[in-house]
Parts: sequence; structure tokens; C-alpha cells
Amino acid sequence: MSALNRNQMAWRAAQDLPDGAVVNLGLGMPVLVSNYIPPDRDIFLQSENGLLGVGAEAEEGRQDRNLVDAGSRRVTLREGASIVDSIRSFAMIRGGHIDITVLGAFEVASNGDLANWDSRVPNKGPLVGGAMDLAVGAKATWILMQYNTKDGGPRLLDRCTLPLTAPGCVKRIYTDIAVVDVTSDGFVARELLVEVGEDELRARTGTGITLARDCRTLHAPDLAV
Repeated sequence: MSALNRNQMAWRAAQDLPDGAVVNLGLGMPVLVSNYIPPDRDIFLQSENGLLGVGAEAEEGRQDRNLVDAGSRRVTLREGASIVDSIRSFAMIRGGHIDITVLGAFEVASNGDLANWDSRVPNKGPLVGGAMDLAVGAKATWILMQYNTKDGGPRLLDRCTLPLTAPGCVKRIYTDIAVVDVTSDGFVARELLVEVGEDELRARTGTGITLARDCRTLHAPDLAV
């Protein structure tokens, strides 16, 4: 199969969310995770604009313009959901009550440093938003991003070249060609596309990376972009 698309990447990350977790999904690709949470998992999604218990994205014709997540998507609420103000929402985040945050990134260092904002990026500006609070406050930070930049450059590096969002926070990275853990020994690929060999993976990485002894084949169902 070819490299995973955005929805397939989001699906893959959703499969690892543990039952009973409180999870925050960052802007962009990470919010797509909400559409692929397994039905047997009891998971509460938190959005920093004040929602706890976010459901899937609302279907066309059933959207409520007053019910949006932090990315301005029109969403649904699951049973037992709560709506609070931003002060209480960030108290959840800063108080360590978020089990997992799934964020996008520009770069991740082999020690878990995260860079997911840059004022030099055209038309983006310094949009760090709540990412600093989430990366520091959540018990685990997972990343959802393309393995390489559009021009083929590495995003997994020995050290980040962009301004840090938070140091040493990233635990796992979901990409279009591999699932990678950040360990005390650096990057370890847990899953890899069958078409991507170990030599290619290393060539596309900006620092050292090893394959886990039980490294599995990365796969996802057919999902439209």
C-alpha cells in the first residue's frame, strides 16, 4: 500500500487510545482522530475551548453553529458531556487531568523535544495556542504528522531547529509510513509500511532510528482523504 493519508493516520492513532482515557486533540490533523475511536472504548475527548465529552464531527444537516471545538469544527457531544469556560478547561490541562494529548508537529527530537509552531511559517504567525500547556500538562503527548517535509527533509531530528513548544514531552509519533516511539535510546520504529525498508527509513530520518525486535507492518483500512 502507499503511504497513509490523513484519515488513515488518524485512524491508526485512534486505535491505541486506552479505554477510560481523557484525551485532547490538537488543531489540524489530530482532530480527525475523534471520527475513528473504536466503539468499545469509553473515551472522553476534551477541547480547550471548554468541551469535555466531544463526539464525532457533526453530519451535514445536523450541525449546530454554536457547538464547535477548538478548531472551529461543528461537533457532537457524547452522553455525560460538559461545557465549561476556558478557565476551567485550562485548569484541567494545567492540573494534569488530561491523559493523552494528540498534537501536530513540525519537528520532534530524539529526546522527545517538540516543535509545533514557528512565527516564520508563511501565513501562520506565532500560533502556539494551548499547545505549550497541553504538552507540559498532559500525562502523555502523541504526535500525528507526515514523516518528512514537503521537500523531503526530515522531521525526526537529533535536535529541533525550530522554537520548542515543550522539552522532552513526546512519547509516540504516528506518521504516514511508520509508528515511532521516543525511548531513552532514541527513536524506535514499532510499525513500518511493508514498502519502506530499514535503509530507506534511516535515510529519511535526521538522526539515528532502530526497528523494534517485534516491529510490525503498519496498515489501515481504505479511507478517503
